[in-house]
Amino acid sequence: MEVRKVDASEITHEEFIEKHWKPGIPLVFKNATKVWSAYNTFTPDWFRANYGTRKTLVNDKEYTMAEIMDLVEGKDTSRPVPYPCKFELTAQLPELLPMVYPMNIGFAKPNWLESSWFKRGYWGSAVEMFIGGVGGKFPYVHLDYYHLSAWINQLYGHKQFTVWPRGQDELLYPDPNDKWKSIIPDIENVDLAKYPKYKDATPITFVVGPGETLFIPFGIWHTAKSLEPTISVAFDLLNDHNFPLFLRDVWDFKKRESTVKAVAATGYAALSGAMCRMGDAFGVQRRSTLD
Repeated sequence: MEVRKVDASEITHEEFIEKHWKPGIPLVFKNATKVWSAYNTFTPDWFRANYGTRKTLVNDKEYTMAEIMDLVEGKDTSRPVPYPCKFELTAQLPELLPMVYPMNIGFAKPNWLESSWFKRGYWGSAVEMFIGGVGGKFPYVHLDYYHLSAWINQLYGHKQFTVWPRGQDELLYPDPNDKWKSIIPDIENVDLAKYPKYKDATPITFVVGPGETLFIPFGIWHTAKSLEPTISVAFDLLNDHNFPLFLRDVWDFKKRESTVKAVAATGYAALSGAMCRMGDAFGVQRRSTLD
């Protein structure tokens, strides 16, 4: 598997669906977020000036936006740089939603998570802004919950990603208690004596820079590391293609709580999917923000 970089103007939505969405092959779009006013606007200085007092929790500790930016840029060296620093745009910075419009950048569609049917409860439909400092790593190799496909829009700085083709689950040693996470503690220095199957894995590492958008299909193991101060906005995609697996996950997650909750949640999700499928058939145009 090769992870290509393609200018958004040089590929159609139909080509993307056939060559990447359906076969499950990641793709990096260049210049797709040029349609966003966030493009060339989201910088550490801009956030300090406009949202410096906004707060978020990182590892159960509260930080202001200004504190986070000082830490990731090395202006404050008195304490470790936390990672991942996240702001959920809909809940914490709703003023920014118009700046990431249209959310689908012309390719992430149809997206059932934009439908009002999937706005009740949490279905993995958050719009998250990630901020990282040099060397900041996602804490583990993982799959995205609910078999959702991820769209990571890099707006500031360069981030290194590593992905593994579908079918390599066993080689990555999923956690028996959470099959979505690998138990390998350091994927850059794997102890093959302890994790011998990993020798047959085929990691693919590449860098995504400002103005580039990474599409990660569902079922693709991945992780990321900031090479410098970074800001990115991520959202998820659900439609008829990954809905059967999504529905199975809803049942599995809710079954941990109770059979009654599993039946109720799965039934609601099934109805929501049916309504969205009907909307697609009739050409319903959903608003491309998740507010």
